[in-house]
Amino acid sequence: MANTTFSGPVRSENGFEQVTKNATTGAFTTSATYDATIIGGVQELSGAGAADLTNLITELTTAGGAAAVTLADGSTSGQVKIINHIVDGGGTATVTPTTFANGTTIAFDAVGESVTLVWNSTVGWVATSVNGATVA
Repeated sequence: MANTTFSGPVRSENGFEQVTKNATTGAFTTSATYDATIIGGVQELSGAGAADLTNLITELTTAGGAAAVTLADGSTSGQVKIINHIVDGGGTATVTPTTFANGTTIAFDAVGESVTLVWNSTVGWVATSVNGATVA
């Protein structure tokens, strides 16, 4: 099958790509590829803000102070969110999910800390893997 763009749900035997179309140029940008592996986009977040739900991964950069990061509820059970601390400029990034099965916050204060979360529509975000980050 040739490349085809749909505006609704799609089923495929050979994986598929999630794309966005530039309204001005008409160019397509791949934000995620789904097949035997999960390959998703990366959000780079420096300081405070919201971890988005459109990218699989959020990479955190901290500066000298505390950084408050929010994470909204997922949209579908099984949705995965990975958060990595990649640059430590001092301070702690504290992620507060709207609904969190394991507590109320996740704190990152050193490079290499990470958490993998899976959305469950009954209990909220579930931390399935925590590497160095502090869940409270």
